[in-house]
Amino acid sequence: MIRTIDVIHYAYKQAPWRIQRQWISAFLLVVLGLSMIAALYLDVTARAALTGRDIQNLSANIIAIQQSNADLETNIAMLTSYDAMEKRALAMNYQPAQSNQVQFIVVPGYIAPQPASLISAPSLQPSAPTIRPEYTQSLLDWFDQRLHTPVSISMMGVSQ
Repeated sequence: MIRTIDVIHYAYKQAPWRIQRQWISAFLLVVLGLSMIAALYLDVTARAALTGRDIQNLSANIIAIQQSNADLETNIAMLTSYDAMEKRALAMNYQPAQSNQVQFIVVPGYIAPQPASLISAPSLQPSAPTIRPEYTQSLLDWFDQRLHTPVSISMMGVSQ
């Protein structure tokens, strides 16, 4: 009987190299899984960094366009100033009108146009972020949240 047990035990006992191979396989599987998670995390982080850089570039473009508009408004103001208009009028042989040369006509129902406002547009303030909190959560925060939620809630897929 003992001999039969020894034979069965020997038949089912694995060789040491097989046990080592199983441990190495399990270790490599864990390393592969962790590297896949790290690669995914790196990809998401790189995309977020690129998007942030694009936003910075667009903000710089907006500032450059606003400065260009301010320069153009300044040029218009200089060209339409009293001194500049008077110099151009005198260069084209216009003369200032005397009060006895001016005749005013009253037009019924006429509404005088409002002067153009050269005040720059108010600066735009960024609105509140429209990104949902689920998309701003890091992978480590997500794991931490999943570890601290009760099993029954996390099994149903309901997040807090």
